[in-house]
Amino acid sequence: MTPRPIPLARPNITKAEIDAVVAVLQTPHLSMGPKVPEFESDFARFCETRHAIACTSGTTGLHLIVRAMGIGVGDEVITTPFSFVASANCVLIEGAKPVFVDIETDTWNIDPRRIEAAVTSRTKAILPVDVFGQIADMNAIREIAQRHNLRVIEDSCESLGSRYRGRPAGSLGDVGVFGFYPNKQITTGEGGMIVTDDDAVADLCRSMRNQGRDAGGGWLAHPRLGFNYRLSDINCAIGIVQLRRIEEITAVRSRVYGWYKESLADEHRIALQKVSPHVQISWFVFVVRLADRYTQHDRDRILKTLAARGIGCSNYFAPIHLQPFYVERFGHKSGDFPICETVADRTIALPFHHELTKADVDFICHELRQLL
Repeated sequence: MTPRPIPLARPNITKAEIDAVVAVLQTPHLSMGPKVPEFESDFARFCETRHAIACTSGTTGLHLIVRAMGIGVGDEVITTPFSFVASANCVLIEGAKPVFVDIETDTWNIDPRRIEAAVTSRTKAILPVDVFGQIADMNAIREIAQRHNLRVIEDSCESLGSRYRGRPAGSLGDVGVFGFYPNKQITTGEGGMIVTDDDAVADLCRSMRNQGRDAGGGWLAHPRLGFNYRLSDINCAIGIVQLRRIEEITAVRSRVYGWYKESLADEHRIALQKVSPHVQISWFVFVVRLADRYTQHDRDRILKTLAARGIGCSNYFAPIHLQPFYVERFGHKSGDFPICETVADRTIALPFHHELTKADVDFICHELRQLL
Protein backbone atom coordinates (compact mmCIF):
# COMPACT_ATOMS: atom_id res chain seq x y z
CA MET A 1 0.00 0.00 0.00
CA THR A 2 1.37 3.40 -0.99
CA PRO A 3 1.89 5.86 1.94
CA ARG A 4 -0.57 8.19 0.18
CA PRO A 5 -3.05 7.51 -2.59
CA ILE A 6 -1.70 8.41 -6.04
CA PRO A 7 -4.55 9.72 -8.21
CA LEU A 8 -4.77 8.88 -11.91
CA ALA A 9 -5.00 12.55 -12.92
CA ARG A 10 -4.86 16.02 -11.39
CA PRO A 11 -5.45 19.45 -12.96
CA ASN A 12 -2.46 21.82 -12.89
CA ILE A 13 -4.04 24.90 -11.27
CA THR A 14 -2.07 27.81 -9.81
CA LYS A 15 -2.92 31.04 -8.03
CA ALA A 16 -3.02 32.77 -11.44
CA GLU A 17 -6.06 30.74 -12.50
CA ILE A 18 -7.75 31.33 -9.15
CA ASP A 19 -7.13 35.07 -9.36
CA ALA A 20 -8.50 35.14 -12.93
CA VAL A 21 -11.74 33.48 -11.81
CA VAL A 22 -12.11 35.84 -8.85
CA ALA A 23 -11.61 38.81 -11.17
CA VAL A 24 -14.47 37.63 -13.39
CA LEU A 25 -16.71 37.05 -10.38
CA GLN A 26 -16.22 40.71 -9.46
CA THR A 27 -17.72 41.83 -12.79
CA PRO A 28 -21.28 41.56 -14.17
CA HIS A 29 -19.98 39.45 -17.09
CA LEU A 30 -20.16 35.85 -15.90
CA SER A 31 -21.31 34.69 -19.34
CA MET A 32 -21.22 36.13 -22.87
CA GLY A 33 -18.66 38.67 -21.71
CA PRO A 34 -15.18 39.70 -22.88
CA LYS A 35 -13.30 36.63 -21.66
CA VAL A 36 -14.93 34.38 -24.26
CA PRO A 37 -13.62 36.21 -27.36
CA GLU A 38 -10.28 36.74 -25.63
CA PHE A 39 -9.88 33.00 -25.07
CA GLU A 40 -11.05 32.26 -28.62
CA SER A 41 -8.59 34.75 -30.11
CA ASP A 42 -5.68 33.35 -28.10
CA PHE A 43 -6.64 29.81 -29.03
CA ALA A 44 -6.99 30.51 -32.76
CA ARG A 45 -3.54 32.08 -32.70
CA PHE A 46 -2.10 29.04 -30.92
CA CYS A 47 -3.67 26.63 -33.42
CA GLU A 48 -2.85 28.82 -36.41
CA THR A 49 -6.47 28.91 -37.59
CA ARG A 50 -8.78 31.79 -38.53
CA HIS A 51 -11.54 30.78 -36.16
CA ALA A 52 -11.89 29.33 -32.66
CA ILE A 53 -15.37 28.79 -31.18
CA ALA A 54 -15.63 28.05 -27.46
CA CYS A 55 -18.26 25.55 -26.32
CA THR A 56 -19.16 23.50 -23.27
CA SER A 57 -17.13 20.37 -24.09
CA GLY A 58 -15.32 18.49 -26.80
CA THR A 59 -18.48 16.43 -27.19
CA THR A 60 -20.72 19.42 -27.86
CA GLY A 61 -18.06 20.80 -30.18
CA LEU A 62 -18.13 17.60 -32.23
CA HIS A 63 -21.91 17.69 -32.29
CA LEU A 64 -21.89 21.25 -33.64
CA ILE A 65 -19.33 20.32 -36.31
CA VAL A 66 -21.29 17.31 -37.55
CA ARG A 67 -24.46 19.38 -37.70
CA ALA A 68 -22.73 22.37 -39.36
CA MET A 69 -21.44 20.06 -42.09
CA GLY A 70 -24.97 18.90 -42.84
CA ILE A 71 -24.25 15.30 -41.89
CA GLY A 72 -27.47 13.50 -41.03
CA VAL A 73 -29.83 10.61 -41.62
CA GLY A 74 -28.53 8.16 -44.23
CA ASP A 75 -24.98 9.52 -44.16
CA GLU A 76 -21.86 7.72 -42.95
CA VAL A 77 -18.73 8.94 -41.18
CA ILE A 78 -15.60 6.79 -41.06
CA THR A 79 -13.92 6.77 -37.66
CA THR A 80 -12.01 4.66 -35.15
CA PRO A 81 -13.47 2.20 -32.63
CA PHE A 82 -10.56 2.90 -30.25
CA SER A 83 -11.61 6.20 -28.70
CA PHE A 84 -13.82 7.72 -26.07
CA VAL A 85 -17.40 6.97 -27.08
CA ALA A 86 -18.29 10.62 -27.78
CA SER A 87 -16.37 10.66 -31.08
CA ALA A 88 -18.87 8.18 -32.53
CA ASN A 89 -21.90 9.29 -30.52
CA CYS A 90 -21.81 12.76 -32.09
CA VAL A 91 -22.34 11.16 -35.49
CA LEU A 92 -25.13 8.98 -34.17
CA ILE A 93 -26.90 11.92 -32.51
CA GLU A 94 -27.52 13.48 -35.93
CA GLY A 95 -28.89 10.24 -37.36
CA ALA A 96 -25.77 9.32 -39.34
CA LYS A 97 -23.86 6.05 -39.04
CA PRO A 98 -20.35 5.75 -37.60
CA VAL A 99 -18.44 3.32 -39.82
CA PHE A 100 -15.51 1.89 -37.91
CA VAL A 101 -12.07 1.10 -39.33
CA ASP A 102 -9.47 -0.83 -37.36
CA ILE A 103 -6.37 0.76 -35.89
CA GLU A 104 -2.61 0.51 -36.33
CA THR A 105 -0.95 -1.99 -34.02
CA ASP A 106 1.65 0.44 -32.69
CA THR A 107 0.32 4.04 -32.80
CA TRP A 108 -3.22 2.89 -31.84
CA ASN A 109 -4.65 5.43 -34.29
CA ILE A 110 -7.01 4.73 -37.19
CA ASP A 111 -5.18 2.84 -39.96
CA PRO A 112 -5.31 4.93 -43.16
CA ARG A 113 -4.63 1.82 -45.25
CA ARG A 114 -8.03 0.47 -44.24
CA ILE A 115 -10.07 3.64 -44.77
CA GLU A 116 -10.62 3.56 -48.52
CA ALA A 117 -12.27 0.15 -48.43
CA ALA A 118 -14.89 1.60 -46.04
CA VAL A 119 -15.87 4.50 -48.33
CA THR A 120 -19.34 4.21 -49.89
CA SER A 121 -21.68 6.53 -51.75
CA ARG A 122 -23.09 7.51 -48.35
CA THR A 123 -19.76 8.53 -46.80
CA LYS A 124 -19.59 12.23 -46.00
CA ALA A 125 -16.55 12.58 -43.73
CA ILE A 126 -13.58 10.93 -42.05
CA LEU A 127 -13.20 11.52 -38.32
CA PRO A 128 -9.73 10.54 -37.08
CA VAL A 129 -8.96 10.77 -33.35
CA ASP A 130 -5.56 11.85 -32.02
CA VAL A 131 -5.29 9.04 -29.48
CA PHE A 132 -3.54 9.99 -26.23
CA GLY A 133 -1.91 13.00 -27.96
CA GLN A 134 -0.57 11.07 -30.98
CA ILE A 135 -1.83 12.81 -34.13
CA ALA A 136 -3.21 10.45 -36.77
CA ASP A 137 -1.52 10.16 -40.19
CA MET A 138 -3.29 13.23 -41.52
CA ASN A 139 -1.49 13.46 -44.86
CA ALA A 140 -2.68 9.99 -45.84
CA ILE A 141 -6.17 10.70 -44.51
CA ARG A 142 -6.46 14.00 -46.39
CA GLU A 143 -5.35 12.36 -49.63
CA ILE A 144 -8.15 9.79 -49.32
CA ALA A 145 -10.64 12.52 -48.44
CA GLN A 146 -9.65 14.57 -51.50
CA ARG A 147 -10.03 11.59 -53.83
CA HIS A 148 -13.57 11.00 -52.58
CA ASN A 149 -14.64 14.60 -51.88
CA LEU A 150 -14.99 13.99 -48.14
CA ARG A 151 -14.66 16.36 -45.20
CA VAL A 152 -12.09 15.68 -42.47
CA ILE A 153 -13.03 16.30 -38.83
CA GLU A 154 -9.98 16.11 -36.57
CA ASP A 155 -10.82 15.03 -33.04
CA SER A 156 -7.91 16.66 -31.21
CA CYS A 157 -9.52 16.53 -27.77
CA GLU A 158 -6.44 14.71 -26.45
CA SER A 159 -3.66 16.39 -28.43
CA LEU A 160 -3.45 20.08 -27.57
CA GLY A 161 0.17 21.12 -28.07
CA SER A 162 1.04 18.23 -30.41
CA ARG A 163 2.34 18.98 -33.89
CA TYR A 164 2.32 16.96 -37.12
CA ARG A 165 5.00 17.82 -39.68
CA GLY A 166 5.32 21.18 -37.94
CA ARG A 167 1.61 22.02 -37.94
CA PRO A 168 -0.46 22.19 -34.73
CA ALA A 169 -3.08 19.62 -33.83
CA GLY A 170 -6.57 20.72 -34.79
CA SER A 171 -5.43 22.60 -37.90
CA LEU A 172 -4.88 19.55 -40.09
CA GLY A 173 -8.41 18.80 -41.31
CA ASP A 174 -11.35 20.93 -42.38
CA VAL A 175 -12.16 21.49 -38.73
CA GLY A 176 -10.74 20.38 -35.39
CA VAL A 177 -12.04 20.13 -31.85
CA PHE A 178 -10.49 20.14 -28.37
CA GLY A 179 -11.76 19.25 -24.91
CA PHE A 180 -10.80 20.85 -21.59
CA TYR A 181 -11.85 18.24 -19.02
CA PRO A 182 -9.65 18.40 -15.88
CA ASN A 183 -7.35 15.54 -17.00
CA LYS A 184 -6.45 17.22 -20.31
CA GLN A 185 -3.28 19.18 -21.10
CA ILE A 186 -5.17 22.36 -20.16
CA THR A 187 -8.51 22.59 -18.43
CA THR A 188 -11.38 25.03 -18.03
CA GLY A 189 -13.19 22.74 -15.59
CA GLU A 190 -15.47 21.65 -18.42
CA GLY A 191 -15.21 23.09 -21.90
CA GLY A 192 -14.23 22.67 -25.52
CA MET A 193 -13.06 24.56 -28.58
CA ILE A 194 -13.73 24.24 -32.32
CA VAL A 195 -11.00 25.48 -34.67
CA THR A 196 -11.28 25.95 -38.44
CA ASP A 197 -10.44 28.12 -41.44
CA ASP A 198 -13.91 27.44 -42.91
CA ASP A 199 -15.95 30.63 -42.48
CA ALA A 200 -19.31 28.92 -43.13
CA VAL A 201 -18.71 26.15 -40.59
CA ALA A 202 -17.49 28.69 -38.02
CA ASP A 203 -20.56 30.89 -38.48
CA LEU A 204 -22.95 27.96 -38.12
CA CYS A 205 -21.16 26.64 -35.03
CA ARG A 206 -21.27 30.08 -33.39
CA SER A 207 -24.97 30.38 -34.13
CA MET A 208 -25.97 26.88 -33.02
CA ARG A 209 -23.99 27.03 -29.76
CA ASN A 210 -26.06 30.15 -28.91
CA GLN A 211 -29.60 28.84 -29.40
CA GLY A 212 -29.50 29.40 -33.18
CA ARG A 213 -29.04 33.16 -32.97
CA ASP A 214 -27.16 35.06 -35.68
CA ALA A 215 -24.48 37.65 -34.93
CA GLY A 216 -26.19 40.99 -34.47
CA GLY A 217 -29.64 39.42 -34.20
CA GLY A 218 -32.05 39.95 -31.35
CA TRP A 219 -32.11 37.87 -28.18
CA LEU A 220 -35.43 36.30 -29.21
CA ALA A 221 -34.57 35.86 -32.91
CA HIS A 222 -33.64 32.26 -33.75
CA PRO A 223 -33.19 31.66 -37.49
CA ARG A 224 -32.19 28.01 -36.97
CA LEU A 225 -32.35 25.24 -34.40
CA GLY A 226 -29.66 25.71 -31.79
CA PHE A 227 -28.49 24.73 -28.33
CA ASN A 228 -27.05 26.32 -25.23
CA TYR A 229 -23.47 25.12 -25.71
CA ARG A 230 -21.92 28.42 -24.58
CA LEU A 231 -18.82 28.44 -22.41
CA SER A 232 -18.92 30.94 -19.54
CA ASP A 233 -16.46 33.74 -18.86
CA ILE A 234 -15.53 31.96 -15.65
CA ASN A 235 -14.39 28.91 -17.62
CA CYS A 236 -12.68 31.05 -20.25
CA ALA A 237 -10.75 32.97 -17.60
CA ILE A 238 -9.21 29.68 -16.47
CA GLY A 239 -8.52 28.71 -20.08
CA ILE A 240 -6.73 31.97 -20.89
CA VAL A 241 -4.26 31.44 -18.06
CA GLN A 242 -3.85 27.73 -18.78
CA LEU A 243 -3.11 28.38 -22.45
CA ARG A 244 -0.46 30.96 -21.50
CA ARG A 245 1.13 28.26 -19.32
CA ILE A 246 0.89 25.43 -21.86
CA GLU A 247 4.62 25.16 -22.55
CA GLU A 248 5.29 24.87 -18.82
CA ILE A 249 2.46 22.35 -18.37
CA THR A 250 3.44 20.14 -21.29
CA ALA A 251 7.12 20.23 -20.29
CA VAL A 252 6.21 18.79 -16.88
CA ARG A 253 4.07 16.09 -18.51
CA SER A 254 6.91 15.22 -20.88
CA ARG A 255 9.28 14.90 -17.93
CA VAL A 256 6.89 12.50 -16.16
CA TYR A 257 6.57 10.47 -19.38
CA GLY A 258 10.37 10.30 -19.55
CA TRP A 259 10.54 8.92 -16.01
CA TYR A 260 8.07 6.18 -16.91
CA LYS A 261 9.91 5.35 -20.11
CA GLU A 262 13.21 5.12 -18.24
CA SER A 263 11.78 3.02 -15.43
CA LEU A 264 10.13 0.56 -17.84
CA ALA A 265 12.88 0.53 -20.49
CA ASP A 266 13.85 -3.12 -19.92
CA GLU A 267 10.31 -4.41 -19.31
CA HIS A 268 9.45 -6.65 -22.27
CA ARG A 269 6.08 -7.73 -20.93
CA ILE A 270 4.56 -4.38 -21.87
CA ALA A 271 4.69 -2.01 -24.83
CA LEU A 272 4.33 1.75 -25.03
CA GLN A 273 2.45 3.63 -27.73
CA LYS A 274 4.71 4.29 -30.71
CA VAL A 275 5.14 7.96 -31.59
CA SER A 276 5.30 8.64 -35.31
CA PRO A 277 8.55 10.37 -36.43
CA HIS A 278 6.34 13.08 -37.96
CA VAL A 279 4.73 13.91 -34.60
CA GLN A 280 5.93 16.13 -31.78
CA ILE A 281 3.66 14.79 -29.06
CA SER A 282 1.96 16.52 -26.15
CA TRP A 283 1.10 13.65 -23.82
CA PHE A 284 -2.48 13.33 -22.56
CA VAL A 285 -2.17 10.12 -20.54
CA PHE A 286 0.39 7.41 -19.91
CA VAL A 287 -0.89 4.05 -21.13
CA VAL A 288 0.93 0.73 -21.34
CA ARG A 289 -0.18 -2.30 -23.33
CA LEU A 290 0.37 -5.77 -21.92
CA ALA A 291 1.96 -8.41 -24.13
CA ASP A 292 -0.35 -10.66 -26.14
CA ARG A 293 0.01 -13.59 -23.73
CA TYR A 294 -1.96 -11.63 -21.13
CA THR A 295 -5.76 -11.75 -21.25
CA GLN A 296 -8.37 -9.14 -20.43
CA HIS A 297 -8.90 -11.02 -17.17
CA ASP A 298 -5.18 -10.65 -16.36
CA ARG A 299 -5.37 -6.91 -17.10
CA ASP A 300 -8.43 -6.47 -14.91
CA ARG A 301 -6.73 -8.34 -12.06
CA ILE A 302 -3.77 -5.97 -12.29
CA LEU A 303 -6.05 -2.91 -12.31
CA LYS A 304 -7.92 -4.16 -9.25
CA THR A 305 -4.73 -4.85 -7.31
CA LEU A 306 -3.09 -1.53 -8.20
CA ALA A 307 -6.22 0.31 -7.12
CA ALA A 308 -6.28 -1.61 -3.83
CA ARG A 309 -2.71 -0.47 -3.26
CA GLY A 310 -3.71 3.18 -3.69
CA ILE A 311 -2.52 3.63 -7.27
CA GLY A 312 -5.03 5.27 -9.59
CA CYS A 313 -5.43 3.32 -12.83
CA SER A 314 -7.92 2.44 -15.54
CA ASN A 315 -8.44 0.58 -18.77
CA TYR A 316 -8.18 2.99 -21.72
CA PHE A 317 -10.26 2.63 -24.01
CA ALA A 318 -13.10 0.12 -24.22
CA PRO A 319 -13.93 -0.58 -27.90
CA ILE A 320 -16.82 1.62 -28.98
CA HIS A 321 -18.32 -1.02 -31.28
CA LEU A 322 -18.78 -3.36 -28.31
CA GLN A 323 -20.70 -0.86 -26.21
CA PRO A 324 -24.16 -2.39 -25.66
CA PHE A 325 -26.17 0.11 -27.68
CA TYR A 326 -23.79 -0.15 -30.65
CA VAL A 327 -24.06 -3.94 -30.56
CA GLU A 328 -27.85 -3.69 -30.39
CA ARG A 329 -28.17 -1.11 -33.15
CA PHE A 330 -25.52 -2.25 -35.64
CA GLY A 331 -24.94 -5.89 -34.77
CA HIS A 332 -21.27 -5.48 -33.97
CA LYS A 333 -19.56 -8.42 -32.28
CA SER A 334 -16.22 -9.45 -30.86
CA GLY A 335 -13.73 -10.00 -33.65
CA ASP A 336 -15.06 -7.23 -35.92
CA PHE A 337 -11.99 -5.05 -35.29
CA PRO A 338 -9.38 -7.44 -33.88
CA ILE A 339 -6.48 -5.01 -33.52
CA CYS A 340 -8.60 -2.55 -31.56
CA GLU A 341 -9.90 -5.35 -29.35
CA THR A 342 -6.44 -6.83 -28.76
CA VAL A 343 -5.07 -3.46 -27.68
CA ALA A 344 -8.14 -2.45 -25.64
CA ASP A 345 -8.15 -5.73 -23.69
CA ARG A 346 -4.59 -5.11 -22.52
CA THR A 347 -4.27 -1.36 -21.83
CA ILE A 348 -3.52 0.11 -18.43
CA ALA A 349 -3.54 3.87 -17.81
CA LEU A 350 -1.20 4.77 -14.96
CA PRO A 351 -1.09 8.00 -12.91
CA PHE A 352 -0.02 10.94 -15.06
CA HIS A 353 0.05 14.50 -13.76
CA HIS A 354 2.27 17.32 -12.54
CA GLU A 355 2.32 16.31 -8.88
CA LEU A 356 4.11 13.02 -9.52
CA THR A 357 7.70 12.71 -8.40
CA LYS A 358 10.28 10.36 -9.86
CA ALA A 359 9.98 8.33 -6.66
CA ASP A 360 6.23 8.02 -7.30
CA VAL A 361 6.83 6.80 -10.83
CA ASP A 362 9.47 4.30 -9.70
CA PHE A 363 7.10 3.00 -7.03
CA ILE A 364 4.23 2.65 -9.51
CA CYS A 365 6.44 0.80 -11.99
CA HIS A 366 7.78 -1.48 -9.25
CA GLU A 367 4.24 -2.39 -8.19
CA LEU A 368 3.24 -2.99 -11.82
CA ARG A 369 6.21 -5.29 -12.39
CA GLN A 370 5.28 -7.35 -9.32
CA LEU A 371 1.89 -8.07 -10.86
CA LEU A 372 3.04 -9.07 -14.32
